Amino acid sequence: MATAYSEATDPYCLRAQERHALLQGHPWRRFVVLGDSVAEGLCEPVDGYSEVQWADRIAAELRARAPELVYRNLGLRGLRADQVRASQLGPALEFEPDLALVVCGGNDAFRPGYDPAAVDAEITRMVEALQHAGATVITVGMFDVSHSPAVPEPRRAGLGRRLRRLAEHTRAVANRLGTVHVHLTDHPLTADPSIYSSDGRHGSARSDAVAAAETLRRLAHHLGATSADRSSPR
Repeated sequence: MATAYSEATDPYCLRAQERHALLQGHPWRRFVVLGDSVAEGLCEPVDGYSEVQWADRIAAELRARAPELVYRNLGLRGLRADQVRASQLGPALEFEPDLALVVCGGNDAFRPGYDPAAVDAEITRMVEALQHAGATVITVGMFDVSHSPAVPEPRRAGLGRRLRRLAEHTRAVANRLGTVHVHLTDHPLTADPSIYSSDGRHGSARSDAVAAAETLRRLAHHLGATSADRSSPR
């Protein structure tokens, strides 16, 4: 899974100057993560890239600007969307977050019986509950892992259709509810084998580095848009 880049030279990762500028003065102090193995952090090592997983990277960048930030990751591999909501939403709300990352549905979409409406409903319930509790919520359309060389050719087309449907449905939910949405499914690297692990289900350390960079940029954009909205004349 070699790549011509390292994290320091990868054009899709954060540069040091960019990292210093992003999220200065951010308001978040309690960050919670809900989801499946993507949230938990199962990434395969890649030479030249940190093995710190996606959500931990986000927490580290937030904490660099606010050392008092408290972080809890509830993500657990293998869970479908309804299981994430049933087992993690309660503890997440008890944590009293002001920032939450919700990423799930992938395990649903890996099954031919994937029900988009049912997954949409579960994501909606989680997002609305977290927003009602005062949290800014991040949602995600993940990389299309059907491009992984480890996915058997006969499964690739069907899996790709379901994963893209999940991504588009999640984006629609995000637009309707006003989340900070990170759409990685159409990222320029989505068909690059270096971002996938050898298990055909998860990403590599490179994908986590890129996903973290895109998430932090979206959070920074959200802060800028919020600030501009507050300063505009009424």
